[in-house]
This record gives sequence, structure tokens and C-alpha cells, in this order.
Amino acid sequence: MSDDARVYDPRKIKFVETLKQCVTEYKNVLIVGVDNVGSNQMQKVRLALRGKAVVLMGKNTLIRKIFRDLIEAGNTKLENLLPAVVGNMGFVFTNHNLADIRKTILENKVPAGAKPGAIAPVDVFIPPGPTGLDPGQTSFFQALNIATKIVKGAIEIVSEVHLIKKGDKVTMSHVALLDKQNIRPFFYGFKVTDVYEDGTMYSADILDMDQDALLGKFLSGVRQMAAISLAIGYPTAASISHSINFAFKKILALSLATEFEFPESKKFKDYLANPGAFAAPAAAAPAKGGAAPAKEAAKKKESSSESDVGGGFNMFD
Repeated sequence: MSDDARVYDPRKIKFVETLKQCVTEYKNVLIVGVDNVGSNQMQKVRLALRGKAVVLMGKNTLIRKIFRDLIEAGNTKLENLLPAVVGNMGFVFTNHNLADIRKTILENKVPAGAKPGAIAPVDVFIPPGPTGLDPGQTSFFQALNIATKIVKGAIEIVSEVHLIKKGDKVTMSHVALLDKQNIRPFFYGFKVTDVYEDGTMYSADILDMDQDALLGKFLSGVRQMAAISLAIGYPTAASISHSINFAFKKILALSLATEFEFPESKKFKDYLANPGAFAAPAAAAPAKGGAAPAKEAAKKKESSSESDVGGGFNMFD
């Protein structure tokens, strides 16, 4: 603890020890944003993750100092995690499945009303129907360009209104209207932004991909690598099968054009020399089964012609 001798606050000393212990014990870290998250909601998340993960919050300056000390001590993997220590954030340390831990974190949300000046995290709509407000407040809706009508002495919104778009700033008028309608449009909770997995940093959105999507992206990368390898003539594991295939086609073409022959090309040469030998067995099969129907058809035709001749008239008519 000599490096931390300047930290006299017992809580800070405990935080330093806890963070160092978590970095040592856990390989995976979820970086979370905690804007508008209250202490009660924070406690609920901790309880939901108990036994699976550790939620740790602290001052960014202290966290950076601890990480730099650990990097100097030899834990160079933390260099990738250091840039994420920005803003109102925290860590969730775990060795469990990252997708499951992230799902548990995101499920813990609380509804919240709109506040003036806040940036809307989602689109906000006002449903059509009665508002319960008296006709004297019609001018308020007109100022917001909301079509209304008076029904049974109360204001009624004619059609659904897209009040706030995602990313727009909430105004006083928006807040007043939402309060009048008793609508709490936003949900606040942890936001998982990035993932640190055994020294590698990537966006948390990757956790939304299922196995089929990951396999598709992997195969797409393999195809691109194979195409580049073939274009520059540099063999790789992705392109070697294509190279062998192309080489075989060229050798086969040379064998067919010359007297050179090898076991794989013999079948092709035999086919070109005598195509009928390969077509005869295919044609014989339907001919064998179709002989009897052909004879029966001929007999029917003959009998019908005889009946036509004998049944129409006789030599004495």
C-alpha cells in the first residue's frame, strides 16, 4: 500500500483494494453508464447480480490512477480499458455469460417523467382520445399544433401525436403537456456501452447477435480474405481450397487437349470419346418400362380401327 499512502480516507483505501481484487479475479467487465440512476435503483441492480457479478462505482481520477499503477506493474491489458473511464460510468465485473448479465442489468429500469432540457432517449407519442381537460385549455394544444375537438364538454385529441423525437431536447411545453396527461414516457437505468473481455474491448451491441449472425459475419470475412488472397496470389487457409480447385481445372484442360492422362481425367476423356456410351443406360431405362404400354396402345388402335370398319356397314347394304 506504499503507492497509495497519499490516500488517507478509509473508504478510498477500501475502494483501491476492491478494484485491484476485481481486476485480478474477473476477466470480463461491462462498462455501464449511470446517468439518472438513483441509489435505490443501484441497490436493486446489485441484488439482482449478487453471486454473478460485482458492481463497482468510483471517482474516475482514482480509477485511472489505479489502472496506471497496475499497468506499470505488468498488467498491460488494462491499457485497453483505461480510455473507457470517462463521464458518469461504472464497472460490472463478472466471469459469467456476458449476454445474460447484460440482460439482467437492462431489465432493471424505472419509469420517469420528462424534465426540461433533457435529451429524449426514445420517441414520445401522445395517444388519441379524451384528455379530461376543459375547453378553456384549447389554446395550449393549438400552440403545440395538436388537432383537438370538443366532445361532451372536454378536449379530445383527434389523432396520435409524435410529440418528441429521439435525441431532441425536451421543452417546458412538452413537460407541461405530459404532466397534464399523466404520462411518464422515459425509463432510466444502466446503459451498457462497452465490453472488456480478457484484454479486448468491443461494443456491447455485439452481445445482441445470435450464433447464426456471428457465423454469417465470420463466413463473410472468410470469403473476403479468400478473394484478397486469390487476387494478390498469396495462399492462405481461406484460399487454398479455391487454389487447388483452379489448379485441377487447368490440369484437366491440359489433359483433354493433349495425350497426357491421369486417373481423374480418364472419365472425362472417355466421355468425350464416346458420349453415347454414357447416354445409352439412361435412355434404356424408360424404354424398357415403356415397351408394354406402347404395344397395348398399338393393339387398342388396331382393334378400334377394325371395329370402325366392321361396325359401320356390311357388303349386303
